[in-house]
Amino acid sequence: MLLSDKVVVVSGVGPGLGRAIAVRSAEAGADLVLAARTESRLLEVAEEIEKLGRRAVVVPTDIDDEAAVRNLVATATEAFGRVDTLVNNAFAIPPITDLAEVELDQVRAGFETNVLAALRLTRLFVPALTETAGSVVMINSAVLRHSRRTFGPYKMAKSGLLALAQSLATELGPKGIRVNSVAPGYIWADNLKWYFNFLAEQRGVTSEQVYAETASTIDLRRLPEPDEIADAVVFFASAMARAITGACLDVNCGEYHH
Repeated sequence: MLLSDKVVVVSGVGPGLGRAIAVRSAEAGADLVLAARTESRLLEVAEEIEKLGRRAVVVPTDIDDEAAVRNLVATATEAFGRVDTLVNNAFAIPPITDLAEVELDQVRAGFETNVLAALRLTRLFVPALTETAGSVVMINSAVLRHSRRTFGPYKMAKSGLLALAQSLATELGPKGIRVNSVAPGYIWADNLKWYFNFLAEQRGVTSEQVYAETASTIDLRRLPEPDEIADAVVFFASAMARAITGACLDVNCGEYHH
């Protein structure tokens, strides 16, 4: 019960990592505020949390909309009277194309959701987090650790998010607020399973073979699952990480070392 009676706000709650972060937080004893654009998904996750004996408040939110974000902050504080952790999980995939060719407006749109929206949301929660000496966890990506072709816009956005987290750690530290990042590698969830099935069909092999080939280059010979990444988030949100801020923890089964 690392988060016993804490209140955790999670943005970008979907069927994969967002859901896992919310459910693992509830299993650790937290009550949840769930934010995303799709209300039906939020209600499904809220039902799971309530079955665990914890409370969940659903707030449909477009994090690019300042009025919606202000409503999220107000609803969270009114519902529970406190906020202990904000998890910035919402993101938009930037265009997967070379930087030499990408449309700059598409890059700007990626920064708006992946970086500026996270900054806006964090700033608005600072008063509540100051009262609890709380924490912020930014969900980043292993794209930080490589410079493969077509991933330039993605790496730019996530590098910006890392710089944001580190700078906020310095600025908010005197208020008692910790700011850390989790950088997942592959996440063995529905989206990646669909992609591996697609690759398998293109090559005329099984998806199990695609998985095995991918895992063969990773130290633990497997891909991390959503709950394993969510556990790192719970750690950063807990008192176990009370002296850790400005850090970025890679959760990738050893795909990259940093």
